Amino acid sequence: MPRSRTITATHMRGINRSAILDIIRRESPLSRTAIAERLQVSLPTVMRIVDELVEEDLVRPKGSTEWSGGRRRSLLEFNAEGHVVAGIDLGGTKMFGAIADLGGKILYEVDFNHHGTTGEACYQRLVELIKMLLSSPKLQGRKIRGIGVGVPGVTLHNEGIVTWAPSLDWRDYPLKAKLAQQFSLPIMVDNDVNLAALGELWFGAGQKTQNMVLIAVGTGIGAGIVIDGALYRGSHEAAGEVGYLMPGREFLGRQYEGFGALEDLASGTGIAARARLALKGRKKRNLTAEDVFDAARQGEAWAKAVIDEAVDYLAIMIASVSAYFDPELIVLGGGVARSADLLIEPIRRRIECTTPVPPRLEASLLGHRATVLGAITNVLHNTADFYVVSKLS
Repeated sequence: MPRSRTITATHMRGINRSAILDIIRRESPLSRTAIAERLQVSLPTVMRIVDELVEEDLVRPKGSTEWSGGRRRSLLEFNAEGHVVAGIDLGGTKMFGAIADLGGKILYEVDFNHHGTTGEACYQRLVELIKMLLSSPKLQGRKIRGIGVGVPGVTLHNEGIVTWAPSLDWRDYPLKAKLAQQFSLPIMVDNDVNLAALGELWFGAGQKTQNMVLIAVGTGIGAGIVIDGALYRGSHEAAGEVGYLMPGREFLGRQYEGFGALEDLASGTGIAARARLALKGRKKRNLTAEDVFDAARQGEAWAKAVIDEAVDYLAIMIASVSAYFDPELIVLGGGVARSADLLIEPIRRRIECTTPVPPRLEASLLGHRATVLGAITNVLHNTADFYVVSKLS
């Protein structure tokens, strides 16, 4: 789709409206005059847009006052509690859903661990989860802004079509259209790691950044890339599929139909598989990645070797991502990040001299809630005509 060469009056108003809503969200309570001064927008423009936002109940008056033209006016604050979003993290091995307000406060949550479903059975389980969320008594008196679903695979976010999600056995799956037949609410479908990146950007480790990458290591490995405050998706909406990075020449020329080369080595699934291979012939129960990390903490040599190998490959990937995008911050998330104590410092040591500017590497602050909190950001962006603008220099 070709880009517009000009900005219409409607677009300009949308840009100003987005900037005003965002500064109120981040810094309230604020006066209208302070908003105008900080954004360098005329006071009449601010007042008109603020009146719209108050009418929509996104902004509300705050008790303290400012003087304006001889009149006493209330300060303004973001009405986070007045609206809620249903967010769902549709993982390959689990489903997690939550109702949260626009400030990121979780009101109600449901966890389907090891749902073990694929295809249409997975979709029916998702519908069941959404119905549970929407029936929560915590919704009483609150406006439901929409439903946001994060999917572990390549997703066309405008159409809501899941192009390929191997862990769910979905290919060209019209998830948004199917959900729209069930629920009369705005529905947003996006890649789960993209949503997790938005969650960290608004509510977690990335709140003070404009350029960051969230790398989620779980059943697979994926990245959500934020450039100048907006998600970077790529020409096929497959940007961030870092699980398909080639960690060495020996991986070239092979076919990777499901998970990629890096995922086979350093994802949670890959770590568990490598551990079972290391213990072949010895009596051990079915291992999970968490079991391997626990054994490494207890000093078991086989587990330390498996984790050291995974750290090597994760370090190669993180150094590559740093070289590609030069982010202010790289956040390590996903299920494996629960063992960040065995990952962050070893990765830092391995990459500290490998790039001109080593990235700041931190563990996720939101943990397993990152995707559902990112759904808040995504739904608000899509229902409030939100713009993110940067000037070329």
